[in-house]
Amino acid sequence: MSSRISSRIGAISESATLAVDAKAKALKAAGRPVIGFGAGEPDFPTPDYIVAAAVEAAKSPASHRYSPAAGQPALREAVAAKTLRDSGLEVSANQVLITNGGKQAIYNAFAALFDPGDEVLLPAPFWTTYPESIQLAGGVPVIVPTDESTGYRASIRDLEAKVTDRTKALVFVSPSNPTGAVYSPAEVEAIGKWAVERGIWVVTDEIYEHLVYGDAEFSSMPALVPELADHCVIVNGVAKTYAMTGWRVGWMIGPVDVVKAAINLQSHATSNVANVSQAAALAAVSGPLDAVYEMRKAFDRRRHTIVRMLNEIPGINCPTPEGAFYAYPSVQELLGQPLGDRIPETSAELASIILDEVEVAVVPGEAFGTPGYLRFSYAMNDDDIVEGVSRIADLVARSH
Repeated sequence: MSSRISSRIGAISESATLAVDAKAKALKAAGRPVIGFGAGEPDFPTPDYIVAAAVEAAKSPASHRYSPAAGQPALREAVAAKTLRDSGLEVSANQVLITNGGKQAIYNAFAALFDPGDEVLLPAPFWTTYPESIQLAGGVPVIVPTDESTGYRASIRDLEAKVTDRTKALVFVSPSNPTGAVYSPAEVEAIGKWAVERGIWVVTDEIYEHLVYGDAEFSSMPALVPELADHCVIVNGVAKTYAMTGWRVGWMIGPVDVVKAAINLQSHATSNVANVSQAAALAAVSGPLDAVYEMRKAFDRRRHTIVRMLNEIPGINCPTPEGAFYAYPSVQELLGQPLGDRIPETSAELASIILDEVEVAVVPGEAFGTPGYLRFSYAMNDDDIVEGVSRIADLVARSH
């Protein structure tokens, strides 16, 4: 008897980060004092001037109608201008497709590029959506392992070791979710030149471009390696930079033929992004970055707090992230050791015990392709960070 669900969709896993966040919110709603480090979502409100633009758009009858599937022309132009301003990369508006969040940009790019059996290099730890979208598009994720010893950055030697005659693309992310790793401009340039020599496409996710700290520096691969531009797709969006996760506006930028193919796909999948959200995004990308810099200051402060506190817990080793808003410590020394009344053998079991025992929600490394780690989002208020990590520290202290 055949399955009621197609094998293609049946193979998809639920987003682990959203599942952890949903469980934490459900417990909170039931009155439990849960602290959730799960979702990668700024805790700030969307800046007022962006909301005001959306309110005005909602009043306009033009917003109540269909608009072009590729995005409103003014927003496509503004994204092209913003890309030149922030990345130093010159693109035209017809190279931009406005999408329903960054996830649709990623899926559109993969669907436009990959044929069944195409292999895609995916450095791990990776964001949970990448392998699922690669497989949905018919591609085969080829995992390139990294760990804290290299700052979670893949070298050209690491990438080269996984190349075969079926390799079609590399997924490149800097700053990284889940690790906060940032590749130096020299590393970005070297990997870009390697991809050109190898004839490999690069899909580069730049969603955390403005969230870098200290001496770390964001750099856009096709800006540093112009000869890569014809074989490169950028995905980005307003979610993380402007605290707009719920507005659902992202974009992909690439060669005209690839973008046109993705527009055709989107025209049948979802049509246009909501017009009110596009108006908000237009105000965001056209406006100043002052609010972004204020948020970044808060994230930077929280980054130092969480790394210090995690590293004070015996058995936890947390490198200092250079970007995004995640800490990604190794917890391998805690595995096989008593914790509460149980002995966790995996980081997934460890995360479950932490939630059950001290009501703190974290995402286990299994979700990101690297068992033995936990991801903590520090896009949350300072007091919750201190309280949440303190509860874990107390649990470990009581157990040893």
